Amino acid sequence: MAELPIAAVDRIIRRVGGQRVGESAARELAEVLEEKGMEIAGEATTLAEHAGRKTVRDEDIRLAMRKRG
Repeated sequence: MAELPIAAVDRIIRRVGGQRVGESAARELAEVLEEKGMEIAGEATTLAEHAGRKTVRDEDIRLAMRKRG
């Protein structure tokens, strides 16, 4: 079960033009976003550690996203 708030995911869908959002659709998108977010965060953590840092920076996130395509 995703930890992202369903209301926030609902707003994301509405921002891109969704007029009505089923709760199951918002829950599914929350699951997908969390899964992808964890993949990116894991890669960013590896990049920060490789750079000799404990702190994950915004550039680590951007680089991790680029590496994933």
